[in-house]
Amino acid sequence: MNQPIIYEGKSKIVCRGADDESYIIRYKDTATAFNGEKKEELAGKGKLNAAISNILFEHLAQNGIQTHLIRVLDDTSILVKQSEIILVEVIVRNIAAGGFSKKYGVEEGSPLHNTVTEFSYKSDQLGDPLINDSQITAIGLATQAELDYMKAQALMINDLLAAFFRKRRIILVDFKLEFGRCQGEIILCDEISPDSCRLWDSETNEKLDKDRFRRDLGDVLGGYADVLRRITGQ
Repeated sequence: MNQPIIYEGKSKIVCRGADDESYIIRYKDTATAFNGEKKEELAGKGKLNAAISNILFEHLAQNGIQTHLIRVLDDTSILVKQSEIILVEVIVRNIAAGGFSKKYGVEEGSPLHNTVTEFSYKSDQLGDPLINDSQITAIGLATQAELDYMKAQALMINDLLAAFFRKRRIILVDFKLEFGRCQGEIILCDEISPDSCRLWDSETNEKLDKDRFRRDLGDVLGGYADVLRRITGQ
C-alpha cells in the first residue's frame, strides 16, 4: 500500500484512497491497553481483527445499518468512505464489567436491569473521559439530534450483534462504537472486534477479547481466533 498516510493510531493506519471520497484503513498487529501505557506486537492480530470486523460490518449492512465499509482489499486492509469522525464514542453495556464494575462497585458479570449507553470524548490526550449530552453540545462535538441518532443506532446494533453472537455461544458484554459524518449522513465507522468489545463464552464466561491482554490472562490471539472460528462456523 503506497498511498500517503493520513493518520496512524494505536491499532490502525489510515491512508488516502484512490479518490477524494475514500480512505484505506490497514489493521496493525499492535496490542495496547491503558491508553497506550501497555503495548505489545502480536503477529497476526491485525488479520484477525480485520476478518472479524469485516464479517460484523457486513452483517450490520445487510440489516439496514449504514457503514463506512466499501470493500475488503486484502487480509488487513479495507477501502472505506471518507468520513469526518465524530469525536464521541458510544459505549453500550449489557452486563457489568471492566470500568463500569470498578467505578460503581457492581460485581463483574452482574446482569443489568436495562441496557446502559454512555458517551466518551474520543481524546487520547484526555484519556477518553465520559461526557454527557449537554457537555457534548456545549463544546460543539455534536448536536443533540446527532447524539440521539447515534444512540438509537447503537441500540439497534446491540440488538443485532447480541442475537448474532448468542447463536455462536458468545455473550456480548459491552462494546464501543464510532460514527462519522459522510455526505450529510451519520454512518458507522472504525471497527467492531475483540479490541472494541467484551465477548465471553456463554457457558464458561471465558474472556475472548482484549481483556486477555489487559489482565495478562494469556493466549490473546487464541481468544480472537476462537471468535473468528465461531462466527465463520469453521
